[in-house]
Amino acid sequence: MGLYIPLQEPCAVAAILPQLHLLGEQNVIVAYTSAIDMKIKTAFSLQLLMIACFYHQPSVAQSQNDSSVCFADPTIFYYQHKFYLYGTDGFNADFGFHVAVADDLIHWKKPKHDQRALSREEAFGTRGFWAPQVFVHHGKIYMAYTASEHIAIAEGPGPEGPFRQKEIKALPSPVKQIDPFVFKDDDGKLYLYHVRLQDGNRIFGAELKDDLSAIDTSTLRECISAEANPQSWENTQPVKWTVTEGPTVIKQGKKYYMFYSANDFRNPDYAVGYATADHPLGPWKKSEHNPIISRQLAGINGPGHGDIVSDNKGNIWYVFHTHYSNEKVAPRRTAMVKVSFERKGEDEKVKVDDSSFRYLKYY
Repeated sequence: MGLYIPLQEPCAVAAILPQLHLLGEQNVIVAYTSAIDMKIKTAFSLQLLMIACFYHQPSVAQSQNDSSVCFADPTIFYYQHKFYLYGTDGFNADFGFHVAVADDLIHWKKPKHDQRALSREEAFGTRGFWAPQVFVHHGKIYMAYTASEHIAIAEGPGPEGPFRQKEIKALPSPVKQIDPFVFKDDDGKLYLYHVRLQDGNRIFGAELKDDLSAIDTSTLRECISAEANPQSWENTQPVKWTVTEGPTVIKQGKKYYMFYSANDFRNPDYAVGYATADHPLGPWKKSEHNPIISRQLAGINGPGHGDIVSDNKGNIWYVFHTHYSNEKVAPRRTAMVKVSFERKGEDEKVKVDDSSFRYLKYY
């Protein structure tokens, strides 16, 4: 659907801004009722196009003015008594990553400089900066992230960045890969969990070399997919290109837990499940209690793709995103819910405290 707007003068732009604001996602067609020099017409059309693009997302502009934190695929890094929150930029993911800081997982603030923690000019990638994770290795702080549908690792002087690469490059891979998560086991070995785009979004794991330059391909294993031991919640539409993504791994006792999301993120049924294993590379057993976080729990569509963090009291939380509302997907909002681990005999169960669900906001 489009709207036809006749204009007599180029200077009429300001007068139609409110109408453009109301157009939402409609197309705008502009015509002139008087003859105008072609150069002026072209310049004015470009000016109008730029304005239309700006007003193309009224709800996004609205959410930018409210206090909601709009990071998708969020992760939280705890360092020197502060929590650092990162994620896919809910408004434009083609320029890098921002960071928010809090002392208590509640009162989030933007850094005073409000510069990006990572900018595309200083590290690999030209578009699609998704799903960052920050970790410490040999006393240095690194960010693993997705850009241009590949995975890269950058180093920063501190949690606020700027994270940069001395050599601009992605980790070597024969296929497109996204959603990195670096896990360090008790023996110091590093593992890179990630999603490979081959016959669907499939979660793989492999040992990561100590210098972070590449994975040990001899250890590469497929961990989770919606094709292997499928569960009904993992493909609700249904589609041929199935999606399992957003892996996060945590160790409790001798057991490894992998939290993951399934379905396309735009699907209202995007949700979170988990699997367990006795070794970092599996085999992984999906829980019969899946999904543990869904739109039924949150009361809003599309909850998923997050990370595990402990608060100052030792409580464990899962931070994740939801759709902006039940009417629209973007910008996705950042939320948290408390989780705990229970074991009854051979049954390892993740319990979610529904009453603890809350959205993150800036103060």
